[in-house]
Amino acid sequence: MIQAVLFDIGGTLLTVTNSPALRTAFAQRLKDRLLLYGIRIDTPAEALGVQLHENAERYKHWSEETLVELPQPRIWNEFYLPEYAIGEERLAPIAEELSFLYDYERVCNLRRPHLAETMRALSGMGLRLGVISNVISTSFTPHILREYGIDGYMEQVVLSSETRCRKPGAEIFRIALERMGLRPEEAAYVGDTISRDVLGARNAGLGLMIQIRNPAIAHRDAAFQGGGPAPDHLIDDLYEIPALVGACRRQACAAAGDCNRRDA
Repeated sequence: MIQAVLFDIGGTLLTVTNSPALRTAFAQRLKDRLLLYGIRIDTPAEALGVQLHENAERYKHWSEETLVELPQPRIWNEFYLPEYAIGEERLAPIAEELSFLYDYERVCNLRRPHLAETMRALSGMGLRLGVISNVISTSFTPHILREYGIDGYMEQVVLSSETRCRKPGAEIFRIALERMGLRPEEAAYVGDTISRDVLGARNAGLGLMIQIRNPAIAHRDAAFQGGGPAPDHLIDDLYEIPALVGACRRQACAAAGDCNRRDA
């Protein structure tokens, strides 16, 4: 029976909007922060924004192939800012700050509708909650959870920036399950992508996979159209989750002949 619901962050609990203007503003902010630490980049902000976007895509492709999340100084030195030969030692003291800026200020993050209500409903059903997310910053996700007022619901927050392994590999799911003392079949996962979330949950053998639609990143799953892994349920709103999990639990307890539970 499902005992816990685990969530992706970007595209799932929040939606992400990107634009050239946001990239340029982030690049200028990045230049300003680096200059405070004696690192000068003369490239104009608009050009740097384009460069960072292209470099970040290169890292995304590399990390998706290897399922490895590199330490932050290496990400910035080898992938995001290789043109400037800054060096890992100089980047190390500020790498987390830069990574937080990258995840928080480079894009516009907006919480999904019914976020708090969904967490409250799931918690009221006696379900344990947590997060499994691919993210380069260690502080971004805790910050977002606090900002959205749902941090108190999350028993575990498992991030690729800490584990060094990424979805869709099974290892990051295994780590989360181990920390929560759960068997794979006792956990549900909610995410927005087939390539990372659905495939990852299937690789890890989780008991229930719910995909929430996110048109902004649908192109990343083009290779899976017409085949490949599929979610158990495809939803448009977070508030659909409690009913789906409840139905799954009732089905499980009926099969076991134990339906006298308030949380089933």
